[in-house]
Amino acid sequence: MSINFRLFSGLAICFFLFSVFSCKPYQPVSYFNDFADTAKPIIVKTVPFKSPAIQPDDILNITMQTIDNNINDMLNNNTTINNSSTSIPVVGSVTGTAQTVSGYLVDKDGNVNLAFIGKIHLAGLTTAQAKDLLTEEVNKYFNNAIVNVRYANFKITILGEVLRPATYVVANEKINIFDALGLAGDMTIYGQRENVLLVRDTLSNKKLVRLNLNNKDIVSSPYFYMQSNDIIYIEPNEFKVASTDAYRNRLFALVAALATVVIVVVNKLL
Repeated sequence: MSINFRLFSGLAICFFLFSVFSCKPYQPVSYFNDFADTAKPIIVKTVPFKSPAIQPDDILNITMQTIDNNINDMLNNNTTINNSSTSIPVVGSVTGTAQTVSGYLVDKDGNVNLAFIGKIHLAGLTTAQAKDLLTEEVNKYFNNAIVNVRYANFKITILGEVLRPATYVVANEKINIFDALGLAGDMTIYGQRENVLLVRDTLSNKKLVRLNLNNKDIVSSPYFYMQSNDIIYIEPNEFKVASTDAYRNRLFALVAALATVVIVVVNKLL
């Protein structure tokens, strides 16, 4: 057996052993780990919930009711909007099932077009403010009308190190970041809890914010509650990167070891 072959075999074995034992074990992680584990309650001041403002391209579920059922049918003859092209999954679904949303589309100018009332500007208002405005307008034509306004396409996109990354349509506009992560099955063990990226749409631009979910003061953050079209991205931590590198190293070492075996067999045959 030549010296070069012995050297190659020794290097292959050393590299294999190094790749096997150099992998960093991941460590358990948890939220709110900046205070002691104690039975004493910890009081943290929370941020008041602020209803999100209606924006262009939102779809609103608007119902208007009077004592006359025939009039109700005319008032609520809204347009059905098909969202199948965007494949928005229903909450709790990971199949990407297409969804049909019924509602009034807020146009690029922030208006909706309603029966009897006509075109009315709702962008910039909360759903409660829109309800009050529409109730006032409807009551110009009918007495004691009841109006309800809700989002039909309040959606949040969750990407990265979560169990089920997807876009989720939510029925309730009061949802916080932990609720959103719960929809996606929570972070994996490899998610960076101290460096969560939030991308938020405004009327004129996008705002990028970093959030630390290891800090208990996250509940006081103005970004604790989600808004429609928010994007949450969970970056992989160093253990995920290390495990990926270790996998590649092990694969290379196995190939080198296999090559060594082949060389040994060939030398024996020769």
